[in-house]
Amino acid sequence: MTLMNETIDLMLSSAWQLIAAMVKVSIPLTVISFALALVLACITAAARMSRFRLLRAIFGFYVWVFRGTPLLVQLFIVFFGLPKAGIVFDAWSAAIVTFSLNTGAYASEAVRAAVLSIPKGQFEAASSLGLTGGKLLRFVVAPQALRIALPTLTNDLIDLFKGTSLVSTITLLDVFMVAQQITARTYQPLILYVEVAILFLIIVTALTWLQAYLEKRASRFIQR
Repeated sequence: MTLMNETIDLMLSSAWQLIAAMVKVSIPLTVISFALALVLACITAAARMSRFRLLRAIFGFYVWVFRGTPLLVQLFIVFFGLPKAGIVFDAWSAAIVTFSLNTGAYASEAVRAAVLSIPKGQFEAASSLGLTGGKLLRFVVAPQALRIALPTLTNDLIDLFKGTSLVSTITLLDVFMVAQQITARTYQPLILYVEVAILFLIIVTALTWLQAYLEKRASRFIQR
């Protein structure tokens, strides 16, 4: 009974520190990086579907590199490696740059596949109705592509959120590093790391529910 009480006390006393670290570092890092990644994904997808061979090659190389190498290695190259070449990032900037580039590479494939899955007949029909440029993108491409790409993009968001645990390796005081610091004082790694896992699981579950909700909304929007 004493051991159980000690475990509960430790989890309660550490919970606010872990939650604070998640709110201050993990969640903002995820939101900022994913927003930038979406912009980069759209640009990359458009470039890879363009008629310009050089543009396709450049952005294809970018996707190949970032999908083919581990995220941790990319993080180390940006934070520890680039300063040797005179390019210095602080820990926050290094994390945002790395996560944005990594997630953007994956998300670009989802966007590109979604656009390519739209039947060509719909583009021809839109053109015959006089829809071109922005209107074509807004009324034909974007709604359908969003609905198709949404599950994959949400998975990319979840992977990004879980990947933020790696920033402890570049000195950012995230939830995982806080857990390590508490573990060093209490010698209770099992309890602390399980608590971290529970916090991540709660957020990921909420994102999964959000995905289901957005998919329903997108389907209703398409049907109108």
